[in-house]
Amino acid sequence: MSVIERTVIDGRIVGGAEVALALKARYGHFTAMQLRGGRVRGLGRHLDRLDAATRELFGQELDRDLVVDSIRALEVVDASVRVYVCEADGPRVLVGSGDPVHLAATPKGLRSVRYQRFLPHIKHTGGFPQAYLGARVRAEGFDEALLTSDDGVISEGAVTNLGCFDGERVIWPDAPMLRGITMQILEAELGRAGVPCEHRVLRAGDLSAFGVVFLANSWGVVAVDRVDEIALKVDEGLMARLTGCYDAAPWDAI
Repeated sequence: MSVIERTVIDGRIVGGAEVALALKARYGHFTAMQLRGGRVRGLGRHLDRLDAATRELFGQELDRDLVVDSIRALEVVDASVRVYVCEADGPRVLVGSGDPVHLAATPKGLRSVRYQRFLPHIKHTGGFPQAYLGARVRAEGFDEALLTSDDGVISEGAVTNLGCFDGERVIWPDAPMLRGITMQILEAELGRAGVPCEHRVLRAGDLSAFGVVFLANSWGVVAVDRVDEIALKVDEGLMARLTGCYDAAPWDAI
């Protein structure tokens, strides 16, 4: 790619070097978090995720202190934060922030779509397919796309993990997926509460057997009340146990 010296966005000249770096971020990975009061849940897990993906994609270890210093440099207290590691003559750290997201507790509707992410264990850049699928299912009156294989095996949501709770254990799909940070935090807190987690092959038709089906991502944990044309029950007591476990997770200072 040739060096970009001058770039215009919406009629305004912006820095060429910064635009070039942003374009190169097409090859990289990231993590997303919610900052509240200068703290974040699972900071060590976010850093572990970034480090593992940096080693896999770039063959180098992550400068974890640089990541934390970069978040601090935003000088925000309550915000949605994304940390990118991208290729630009070696791995570079880009951090951005936006308004904090407060997840509404209203149950969500899912539309199943046949799609599997490339390298699903990495939260990599290049999210056009997921953005497209999300826009498509929202146009059909749903809230999130549920990714499945050609034979209907569920893996994950477009930007979420899906889980099921029967009152005794939490079931995650047994399929290639991203182990989201909220999923990891929830597993740890459920374990402390004596609730085991396991993985099973799941299809849309299996979900109605559970007391509650839920989604988890950096915004939090929320119930699901329908998948395609299948209505799902939402056991408020079971959902309260899940959210209670998640809310018990400690916050780490940045």
